[in-house]
Amino acid sequence: MVSTPDLSVLEKANRILQKKLERAEATCRELDAINQRKEAFLRQIIQESRESQDILEQRTAELQQVVQQLQQALSDRQAAEFQLKQQAQNLEQALNELQLTQSQLVQSEKMSSLGQLVAGIAHEINNPVSFIYGNINHVEAYFHSLLSLIAHYQTHYPNPDLIITRTIAAIELDFLRDDLPKLLESMRRGTERIKKIVLSLRNFARMDESEFKAVDLHEGIESTLMILENRLKAQSHRSSIKIIREYEDLPLVECYAGQMNQVFINILVNAIDAFDERKQDDNLLEDKLENQQNYIRIITSVLDDQFVTIRFLDNGSGIAEADQKRLFDPFFTTKPVGKGTGMGLAIAYQTVTERHGGTLECLSSVGQGSEFIIRIPLRHETR
Repeated sequence: MVSTPDLSVLEKANRILQKKLERAEATCRELDAINQRKEAFLRQIIQESRESQDILEQRTAELQQVVQQLQQALSDRQAAEFQLKQQAQNLEQALNELQLTQSQLVQSEKMSSLGQLVAGIAHEINNPVSFIYGNINHVEAYFHSLLSLIAHYQTHYPNPDLIITRTIAAIELDFLRDDLPKLLESMRRGTERIKKIVLSLRNFARMDESEFKAVDLHEGIESTLMILENRLKAQSHRSSIKIIREYEDLPLVECYAGQMNQVFINILVNAIDAFDERKQDDNLLEDKLENQQNYIRIITSVLDDQFVTIRFLDNGSGIAEADQKRLFDPFFTTKPVGKGTGMGLAIAYQTVTERHGGTLECLSSVGQGSEFIIRIPLRHETR
């Protein structure tokens, strides 16, 4: 016999299931609410992220624009600084060129005036000297004629009157007979020396020659040495300076003769000044200076039948390496204030390089001396 389920048990079970179902629905509703809140929160985060990304992209774009502006400004500033620096260098170069040109004009005017003055003085000196030199031979002939006459008188009148005897003793006739030829020879040498000096002055004074001419450079060097001869002699603080000539047979060289003479004198004066300024009380050089013969060697030669080379070498104190780099710069000098303008070698450099299309260089070692090398074309090409 099958038993019938108790209705109360079923109802109880149904209620339990109903409650569980309600709790399950409530839990589902809470989960739905939580999920909705999460979705809303995620959507908010995504929206805020998108907005932040947009702001970041905007800020990045603005920053890139600022960086580009800064780079452009920096580039513009660097370009401006470079342009200003270039302008400053151009202005400095223009100023140096202007000062050099001004100094050259002043120097040229001075040398032109000096050349005219020297030429005039040389001419005025040459006239009376030539008169004296030309009459020495006549005076000597007259003197010998008088001596011959006196000898004849002494031969034919061996016992002259007392007054004649006293006059012979008073004038010291024997001394005159012996000394006057020496006096005339001394006058002859002196006038010859003056004539050479005058000739050197006239050769050196060719400052106003504005055209290239074929000249003997040895003649210009010798004229320069003649003018500087007094400075080559021994001084109280140094021994004499010996000139050693090593000349090769040179053809006539087309150049501005007066300007090349000025180059020679600038280089030689620079060497002489170096000897004069060398300190005698330097313990390291004292023994060497006492036993050393000061000298300047002048060597000339022809190179490849196209150029002539003139070298000036001295055994002076030499030039420091730092000074050599600026040696030919305008207004650069190592001499005390008032003793040098710093233009001599600068003008010499420009004369050789620009006016004659040549080169001028210096080789020097401290304590070993210096060498200046001039190289110019033998012939001038008209451009």
